[in-house]
Amino acid sequence: MDNAAPTAPPTAALAIETRRLCLWYGTFQALFDVDLRIRSGIITSLIGPSGCGKSTFLRSVNRINDRLGYVRTTGSIHVHGRDILAPDVEIIQVRRQIGMVFQRPNPLPLSVRENVIFGYLLHREARGALRREERDRIVEESLRKVLLWDSVKDHLDRKATELSLEEQQKLCIARLLPMKPHLLLMDEPCSALDPAATSAIEELLWDLRGEYTIVIVTHNMAQARRASDECIFMLMGKVVEHGETGSLFVTPAHRQTADYIEGRYG
Repeated sequence: MDNAAPTAPPTAALAIETRRLCLWYGTFQALFDVDLRIRSGIITSLIGPSGCGKSTFLRSVNRINDRLGYVRTTGSIHVHGRDILAPDVEIIQVRRQIGMVFQRPNPLPLSVRENVIFGYLLHREARGALRREERDRIVEESLRKVLLWDSVKDHLDRKATELSLEEQQKLCIARLLPMKPHLLLMDEPCSALDPAATSAIEELLWDLRGEYTIVIVTHNMAQARRASDECIFMLMGKVVEHGETGSLFVTPAHRQTADYIEGRYG
């Protein structure tokens, strides 16, 4: 790799800031001194060959890797100024504020209505029952935000698993919104979708942009270019380059970035 330090955008209102973030799966080191500053209210894409650390980074921000007893992390991850790796931080609160969407839609085997409200009810259980009117308002508001309301409003009691893959993925995003997360982390959310459904999800991301900070892992270079404001290129667990998406794709600052974008490896 080049010896030059990876580029990054100037400091602004930051959603995520990592400092010398390292991660090991047992004896295998997956992340090496990752320093990143991801701005609030925009879409940032993560690109790079398989195994370069993209998904590991995403799962670190949501602390999903904590479930694996053989994972060790050093450094810091600040989300809106707070170090989420600090010992006094509750993992449940972290996951409430940081929503995660995976490669394949994973709706619960419940109705559309129950899918949307499930997480919200789980987190507010101690505050007592929720009035039917308030529940209906939350369901409708969330489904409208993901552009799904018109197609399911007359079928809210239908099993979510009977929806199309596109509708299921939108529903998985909708069920995060009642908890008002700061961040939406998406790990290849379109990999199981056809081109039309992929386009619909990308349009949805632009609609949610601004109200939410979105970080998306993708292997699709065209998608990264279409659907993000800024782009991060990773290689072998390290950040090579981070910049405005258009500039990174047209005039990359590092040879490794150009090689990957142009398909010479990965």
